[in-house]
Amino acid sequence: MAERPEGGWEKSPPELMERFETGTAWLTTEPGVERRKMFGYPACFVDGHLFTSLFRDRWVVRLPDEARAELSTQGGEAFSPMAGRPMTGYLLLPPELATPDAAHPWIERALAHARSLPPKMKRSVRSNR
Repeated sequence: MAERPEGGWEKSPPELMERFETGTAWLTTEPGVERRKMFGYPACFVDGHLFTSLFRDRWVVRLPDEARAELSTQGGEAFSPMAGRPMTGYLLLPPELATPDAAHPWIERALAHARSLPPKMKRSVRSNR
């Protein structure tokens, strides 16, 4: 993927945004799951860990090693928001799996993996004195 252009990255296509919203709606009932933006795209976090999001025209999931290997055999690709700088543990779902039903098992695995990680400590805001 190319470097971030001046003014931000391209927006996700509306149909992908709708599929993401539909495919992650069930997460509103999951304890500790927080929806917010990452890189300006919709994303889901638990205990401070990103586990699924959109990026440009693709759907991203964070998975443990064995699940990443499995998804790679199905066309999953490394997630590199900046050229040459892949985010460890993250893959892009192949387009045919970027539907609510097809993505659901990958999102479940991503959520379980994120919950298995130690919670991230919230950063304190430094004051300028």
